[in-house]
Amino acid sequence: MIHPEVVRVGYFGSYARGDWGVGSDLDLIIIVDRSDEPFERRAARWDATELPVPTDVLVYTRDEWEDLSQRGRFYERVMHEAVWMYQEHQR
Repeated sequence: MIHPEVVRVGYFGSYARGDWGVGSDLDLIIIVDRSDEPFERRAARWDATELPVPTDVLVYTRDEWEDLSQRGRFYERVMHEAVWMYQEHQR
């Protein structure tokens, strides 16, 4: 499935830091331009079952991600350790 709304895709946590082990999950973050779905339901659109490890998918809109940048440790942690695999071309 093609998702033209995707702005950025990356992962963070133990896989990004390189300290993963047995039982570790992959923390995947997807930033989309916009969404009509509430945050709690967005990840259901992204099937991560074919990945070889359990995966937590977090999907933020661009505006939500910008808002997080003003408020917190989670944003700082992700930006510090994230490995970004995709980023849209700047407009």
